[in-house]
Amino acid sequence: MPKMRAVVASTLGPIENYSIMEIDCPTPAEDEVQIEVKRAGVTFVDALIASGRHQTKVALPFIPGNEVSGLVVAVGAGVSRLKVGDRVACTGVGGKFAELVNTREASTVRIPDSMSFDEASVFLGSYCCSYHALVQGALLKPGETVLVMGAAGAIGNAAIQIATALGARVLASASTPEKRAAAMRAGAFAAVDAHSPQWRDQVRQLTGLSGLDVVVDPVGGKATEQAFRALGIGGRHLMIGFASGSIPSLPCNLPLIKGASLIGIELSKFTQRFAALSAANDQALVELYQRGALKASRMAHVFEFGRFGDALRLAESGKGFGGIVLHVRA
Repeated sequence: MPKMRAVVASTLGPIENYSIMEIDCPTPAEDEVQIEVKRAGVTFVDALIASGRHQTKVALPFIPGNEVSGLVVAVGAGVSRLKVGDRVACTGVGGKFAELVNTREASTVRIPDSMSFDEASVFLGSYCCSYHALVQGALLKPGETVLVMGAAGAIGNAAIQIATALGARVLASASTPEKRAAAMRAGAFAAVDAHSPQWRDQVRQLTGLSGLDVVVDPVGGKATEQAFRALGIGGRHLMIGFASGSIPSLPCNLPLIKGASLIGIELSKFTQRFAALSAANDQALVELYQRGALKASRMAHVFEFGRFGDALRLAESGKGFGGIVLHVRA
């Protein structure tokens, strides 16, 4: 049985609980492929799950990480679409901060030669979530106006690009001038200061009397209610996460008055229940990338495998923007 290095903890909690260990990597099961990991993406969700503060329940001992890119080095019985040597990316809860990963063929995507392993390691998770939110969640139509909160984060950056590619107008909300500039580069027509006391007035000025059609909200906290109040009649508020650290409460009269919807987005459950539709989303995203409509997140922060703790701390802090990547193998 092959050996591999992996980041492992016997108990969820502080990053100090985790260390790199050498463990067995089992042979891929039926319908699974084994990937030699080149790069692992690192996100806020990775840090939450590793700390035990995410709603997702995981088995112990636990290997963090939800997304990797690399090469297929072995295939299990029943695998037909992928072969040894293919360049691929995959997503799935946990198990990815490792040199070898066994994953279902259905959740693994062949990546184009033009996409680097760095780009691929942060492409599927945030882009799949944003695509699912906008397409299946909001039923986004060309010409609609979308507000993206946390616009410089992984979800926000992906949502701006995807909504723009699908013909929407995107207004971004972010906390610093640098983050707002990044949102504009991603395709937003305007960007507002998330911390401004005049935030709601600025959004109204930019969207007119009709208000917003869609809100993409990975932030939560106090921002959620004011964003929901900025929706127009029939608007859709996509609740993706709580990067602010606070789960908001929403007065139920607001959806009633506006005929608006609050829609929860949870990618892992969607992927498990609707595997074929999830795979179709993956393929649609790769095609948009090949057409030049999408650009994977800029690799703003790159860490060697041994510095996984620093990468998780940065992701948890929310201070960085652009992709955070672990270089697992050359």
